[in-house]
Amino acid sequence: QVQLVESGGGLVQPGGSLRLSCAASASISGADNMGWYRQTPGKQRESVASITNSGSTSYADSVKGRFTISRDNAKNTVYLQMNSLKPEDTAVYSCKAIFRMSLRTYVYWGQGTQVTVSS
Repeated sequence: QVQLVESGGGLVQPGGSLRLSCAASASISGADNMGWYRQTPGKQRESVASITNSGSTSYADSVKGRFTISRDNAKNTVYLQMNSLKPEDTAVYSCKAIFRMSLRTYVYWGQGTQVTVSS
C-alpha cells in the first residue's frame, strides 16, 4: 500500500505561480507512471500532466507551456510547477501513482489539494 499526500495548494492571483508536491510513503522509483489530475464540482476529473519512470512527460493542451511536472525519486516526490495561472485552473488537484508488478497493476490516489485562482 502506498499513501500519497499532496501539498502546496492555496489561493493565488491570476498570473501567479504555485508548486504542488505529492509525497509518497514508499519508493516511487518503481512507479511506471505518476500524474496530476484536477476536478471541479459538476465536472469529470481530467488529467493535467503525467511522467513515466523514464522521465517522459505529457500535458493537457490547456496547460502546455504553463505547467511542468517533475519527479525526484530520491525524495519519493512528484511536483507540479504551475505558472501563469488562470481562474479556469481553479480545482482540486490530486496525485496518482501506477505500479505494475507481476502482471498486476496497482493504482493509488492522494486526497487532493485545493487550488484557487482569483483576484
